Amino acid sequence: MPVESFIGIRYIYARRGNHFIAFISLTAIVATALGVAVLLTILSIMNGFEGELRERILGMSGHLDVDASDLPAEAWRDALSKLEDHPDVLAAAPYVRRDVLVQRGARIRAVEVRGVERAAEGRVTTLAEHLRAGELAELVSGSFSAVIGSELAAQLGVGLGDDLNLLSPRPVVTPAGLIPRMKRFRVVGIFEFGLQEHDGGLIVTNRDDAARLFRLGPGIDGIRVRLADANMAPSLKRALAVSVGATIEDWTDSHQNLYRALKTEKIVMFIILALAVAIAAFNMVSILVVAVAEKRGDIAMLRALGMTRGAITRVFLIQGAVTGLLGVCGGLLLGVVLSHNIDALVALIEQLMGSKILSPEVYYISTIPSQPLWSDFVGTAVFALLLAIVAPLYPAWLAAQTTPADGLRHE
Repeated sequence: MPVESFIGIRYIYARRGNHFIAFISLTAIVATALGVAVLLTILSIMNGFEGELRERILGMSGHLDVDASDLPAEAWRDALSKLEDHPDVLAAAPYVRRDVLVQRGARIRAVEVRGVERAAEGRVTTLAEHLRAGELAELVSGSFSAVIGSELAAQLGVGLGDDLNLLSPRPVVTPAGLIPRMKRFRVVGIFEFGLQEHDGGLIVTNRDDAARLFRLGPGIDGIRVRLADANMAPSLKRALAVSVGATIEDWTDSHQNLYRALKTEKIVMFIILALAVAIAAFNMVSILVVAVAEKRGDIAMLRALGMTRGAITRVFLIQGAVTGLLGVCGGLLLGVVLSHNIDALVALIEQLMGSKILSPEVYYISTIPSQPLWSDFVGTAVFALLLAIVAPLYPAWLAAQTTPADGLRHE
């Protein structure tokens, strides 16, 4: 081992005499480890919330949305076949979508009605997995049945088997004037996604029944597409749009503001928590300055024995770098443990507090999800190591300025 490395590592701990340097070095290691671990844990939790929210949104929306309004009445079937034949497409399903008024007794709500094909819908969305009651199999053509969100069901006071009246925005023209077009639908299912957009404002029915209600004939409003990888949607939509001859919108377009806000929030959170890591890393500046003052006699003796200024500089650079490396490695290990066991940690905290952190009566997402990403771990480790390398520069330069005469004057 080079002598600079041996001395630098030796200065991190003390076998005898003054243990103050060893204590403050340990403090720097622990502070850096805690800062890194907290940063990684928070980033993993934010990734988990983002993934949970994306899963719930895409569970009903799909990855791509093909606008079929520009296609001829029957041309959408050819477009559907082309989409299903693409190797990156798992499934595609046509739909009809309109805004209507739903009425139950004296209660009226404005909602979105979505007509779907029950067989294809199960391959594109996760609607069947979020049903609290009923089955999608009952959405039979001609039955005028509907599956509604749990919040909407509570607002209207309906359950399985109850009837709802849907009022189309296009009235019927009669000799007596305009009469609202109304049709009665029977509730055969109730779903809950945990999103106000779906649970409080969506009714799903059979596509043929919706087409009769809105007098659309054989046409549709669009085709939802599910891909093998949701992240491929932005790059794949252009090629598919050219293939089917229609406008295609991906999930990042339809929820652009939401995901931009989540991304911005993650960046801001990283900056805030990175400052905590920076504070812990720059504590090494004061630690190494104290170490230089404590070891002035040793430095002077080494200089008198022929050690150069560069070698003295490397001694304290190595001391700071090893201290930072130990802190970063400890933080990475602790971050891995915390981010993969956040459920157990939250359960322990809730048990000690005697209450739920995210009450299911208030929040849609009542658990704290965690999704560790290797990119976050690598980025955090590189950032912390760079700070650990930069922080010792001034103390190392200060140590190199010590001359044998000045260092040994008071020895």
